[in-house]
Amino acid sequence: MPTRKRKSLVIVYTGNGKGKTTAALGIVLRAWGRGQAVVFLSFMKTTTSNYGEERATRKLGIEMIALGGGFTWLSKDLERDKALAQRCWERCKEKLASGQYDVVVLDEITYPLSFGWLDIDEVLEVLRRRPKDTHVVITGRDAPQALIDFADLVTEMREVKHPFQQGIKAQPGIDF
Repeated sequence: MPTRKRKSLVIVYTGNGKGKTTAALGIVLRAWGRGQAVVFLSFMKTTTSNYGEERATRKLGIEMIALGGGFTWLSKDLERDKALAQRCWERCKEKLASGQYDVVVLDEITYPLSFGWLDIDEVLEVLRRRPKDTHVVITGRDAPQALIDFADLVTEMREVKHPFQQGIKAQPGIDF
């Protein structure tokens, strides 16, 4: 039986609804389950965070790199957060160029793009130059139109109802 030809995809999960990172993690698990090499780079999670997905990926041996500063829209030091985002982007470029990965997740990269901390044209150029067999999954609210136009698959998560509206706080295993 002939080997299936594969076209690498750029997949974007955006919108104001819950589930963007969760959808990316679903692809990570699916690819990992097929023996593919995956890496998950987070622009918002801090190096000291310990969310459920980080605990799970450690147990599974999936490479997850958190290089962010937390919730940057609440930050008291935007210059530090900008520098962290740029450092994370440098790591992303290294991982993408390495050719070692079947799937690379750029979790919450849309925030530094929206804030003007990263240049959308540079990001798109790096995506164009990635190894031909590398899928890229991008998450975050407010994906720039240029990224939406470039991507092969775009899903917009739309909030219809959220427990927070009823006073229910985020819960372990569901939200983090």
